[in-house]
Amino acid sequence: MTLWLSAGMIFTFAAIAVILLKWGNMKVIGVTPVHTLTFIAILFTSGLDVGLIMFPLTEFGGYANVTENPEYGFANPLAIEFGFWAFLIWGFYFLTCFYFAIIEPRVKFFEILPVKIINNVVIIGTCAFTAYLLLANLPWYLPQLGDGESVVPAFYIIVFISIALAVYSSSKLKYVRILSVGSSALFIGLISFMWVRAFVVGEGSPGDFFGTAGLLTEYFTNIHEFILPINDYHEFYLFWWFAWSIMIGQFTARFVSGIRTWQLLIAMLVIPSVAIGVWFTVLYQYHREGLEVMALTNIAMISVGVLMVINSLDSLIRLYTDNLNLTAERFGQFNYLLFNFIAMAGLTMLFKLEFLQIQWVGALVIALYFGCFAFILSTKSRDVFSIDSSPKENILDFHRVDEVDEAHSSA
Repeated sequence: MTLWLSAGMIFTFAAIAVILLKWGNMKVIGVTPVHTLTFIAILFTSGLDVGLIMFPLTEFGGYANVTENPEYGFANPLAIEFGFWAFLIWGFYFLTCFYFAIIEPRVKFFEILPVKIINNVVIIGTCAFTAYLLLANLPWYLPQLGDGESVVPAFYIIVFISIALAVYSSSKLKYVRILSVGSSALFIGLISFMWVRAFVVGEGSPGDFFGTAGLLTEYFTNIHEFILPINDYHEFYLFWWFAWSIMIGQFTARFVSGIRTWQLLIAMLVIPSVAIGVWFTVLYQYHREGLEVMALTNIAMISVGVLMVINSLDSLIRLYTDNLNLTAERFGQFNYLLFNFIAMAGLTMLFKLEFLQIQWVGALVIALYFGCFAFILSTKSRDVFSIDSSPKENILDFHRVDEVDEAHSSA
């Protein structure tokens, strides 16, 4: 699996370089473009899940223990955590977003029936894994509801309610803007709240924030260390990012706002990374000072995490139901809600039973990458390399998102 993953990583970065050299200054317009800030909010909240909120505080200690994990010795724990979540690996999303906005309309690789089936298996599987992560991490963040280790009925209720809300919101495209902008605003509020406690109420001073944030520079001075898997845990993360990449690319491609390719790359790498860097810096201050995460803080973190799960599931459910024509317009609202809720809840339980592994899904996505590349080389290379603009039918009309919902409502 390591060799397969390494090949996928090298291919991904090589493909990004080709795109920049060939189409770096071309304007990228999606099917239903939105304003750039809205696009970034959609990208950020759809491209991340509850792990961003829940994982860091449980992981810093492991990255700091270089006695048992000497492979982490090249950088500090904050830089390691940042490298697992930010900057370079957002290039995965750039690659797939550009492909689905510009190349796929000419190639139609994902309309081939076996590919279409595999693609939607990936989407559905990763969707369920997102809900499973919420379920698996709730005991650590809400020990008040249990013993801090076991999953209790209350946690299942939280997860199933999240799934139900996501299924409902996926029935209307207009909800994606509300969820994305709302999630982003609440995340900023959570960062501000915890920043005040860490650097004002805590032992540190506001100026200490910049000193802690400076530790992130070790990521950039050692960025080459993150190109290939560091160890098995890093492999897990990278397969997870591959699993997400194929569907986030499909989803976000429709909203690209007419910015140029190089600007799209910067937007997708830099802007989410700034938010992640600030958040991780605050959390690392909690870890380093041994600050206790109060019950109120826990609830705030869980609330934002749940909203991120709803946002992510909303995006993914909408994607696979559109791909498979399992829409509410076709089957009716009640049947749509019931089918998707049962499917997501059932698959979440399969991950809980360890019947499914996200690494398998990521490996399958790498196979799709290579299969698509081979298909282009063998049948569509001339069509692809003659591309000089976004598809003609994609115009910069920010009202198209509303028109899609209106069309569905009248159907």
